[in-house]
Amino acid sequence: MDSRPSTAPDFLLSRPHGSVRTQGCAGVYTDPYLAAEKLKSGEHTMLVGALPFDLANKCSLRVPEKIIRSAGPLEPPLYYRRNVPLHAKVTMMNPTKEIHLQRVRAAIETIKNTRLDKVVLARSVGLKFETDSAIDPLEIAARLIQLSPEKNAFLAEIGEAADVQRWIVGSSPEVLIRKRGSKFFCYPLAGSAARNADQDIDQQISMRLLQSQKNRDEHAFVVNHIASTLAPVCTSLSYPRTPELKKTAEMWHLATPISGELQPGFSALELALRLHPTPAICGTPTEIAKDLILQVEADRSFYAGAVGWCDSAGDGEFMVAIRCAETDGFQARAWAGGGLVASSQPVEEVAETDAKLRTIMRALGL
Repeated sequence: MDSRPSTAPDFLLSRPHGSVRTQGCAGVYTDPYLAAEKLKSGEHTMLVGALPFDLANKCSLRVPEKIIRSAGPLEPPLYYRRNVPLHAKVTMMNPTKEIHLQRVRAAIETIKNTRLDKVVLARSVGLKFETDSAIDPLEIAARLIQLSPEKNAFLAEIGEAADVQRWIVGSSPEVLIRKRGSKFFCYPLAGSAARNADQDIDQQISMRLLQSQKNRDEHAFVVNHIASTLAPVCTSLSYPRTPELKKTAEMWHLATPISGELQPGFSALELALRLHPTPAICGTPTEIAKDLILQVEADRSFYAGAVGWCDSAGDGEFMVAIRCAETDGFQARAWAGGGLVASSQPVEEVAETDAKLRTIMRALGL
């Protein structure tokens, strides 16, 4: 096949337990709370798209014209498995590694001397595609699916106008919220370590992570936030008291499965808005951490927001928007961040952002 498939989606969320693709756009919401109201009223069958890191900014939730649900993860069509060269080139880093290291050191001192317990600082990498025509973002999504052990990937349009095309594309292992009927599931990640190609060393790294008190403390902030936020709207809520290990192709993470039963009347989108931003991508206390992030970082846009879908029954799934990039087909911007607590080691934290960037950089051929 040498032409773009007519079935190529505008939005996709590929997940091991089931996937959603959509085509067409019958409307766009930039206010997520209004979108949630309209969906609950039955005005729309489904909304798909992205929430920004800072909910004071516009979201991008769209009314699809065609919805395709499938069991299991997506398998890219042959057209998107040709491995067409993307000719991506790094053009900038914001901030540089040296400045990011200085910011990390300063943030750790702030944590030691103020009420701030944790903050997540990120850095971004700017890229340019040295091609004559725009890169199809589905090329990137297909590679992310192929590179992910669980075939995780997402793609959502975030352009504000019909003539301004822009997407967020990524492969996130972190579930902000999944809801089906009255049941919900969250899978927060916090506490990470880069993997190693040597199997024995890799196993040692995973065990050190699991036993690290610093990483367990960092992880506990996230679990406590989710549990305390959802408890008032639940009839039951449960999670193990110790985290488990979760691996991707590039990273080890501490993870905790959180599940339970909800009281009637709450949609996946409404729950996402209650939970976001979690300490996994912001910090705690939330407002202090968020203020620090907004002061020192360039605009995160939709990075560290959420990407997903919600239907009129209230069912849906939103992934935390990490291991991702935003692109217009000619340029791209990728991010990676790390959680900082009082015992964090600055040099290790900078190295962690390098490791996390590998997910999207590998998909871009770098």
